[in-house]
Amino acid sequence: MRIEIIRNCVQAGMMRWTEHAMQRLFKRGIAKDEITQSLMTGEIIEQYPDDYPYPSCLVVGLTIKGEYLHVVCGSGEPDLWIITTYRPDQAEWSKDFKARKEKRK
Repeated sequence: MRIEIIRNCVQAGMMRWTEHAMQRLFKRGIAKDEITQSLMTGEIIEQYPDDYPYPSCLVVGLTIKGEYLHVVCGSGEPDLWIITTYRPDQAEWSKDFKARKEKRK
């Protein structure tokens, strides 16, 4: 997936929301506009080309409030599927939330 394709889908309103994503939005207190903003400002940090039913990726971006948000989305032509979203935990991610920290044994 490429960030340009994601942004084009967001701008065109070609986003679809999985039931899982909607449940997580509600549970985590994340608004849809926070997701669209983070996708428009973000970058892809992980690719999942073998995900089913569509290839997907993890995007990190900033909300309007300047908070980091992770969004997992999949490309199911012509739509962009929002799979899940969460605020990354500093204990698990690097300072810029772009790389997973090594798990200590």
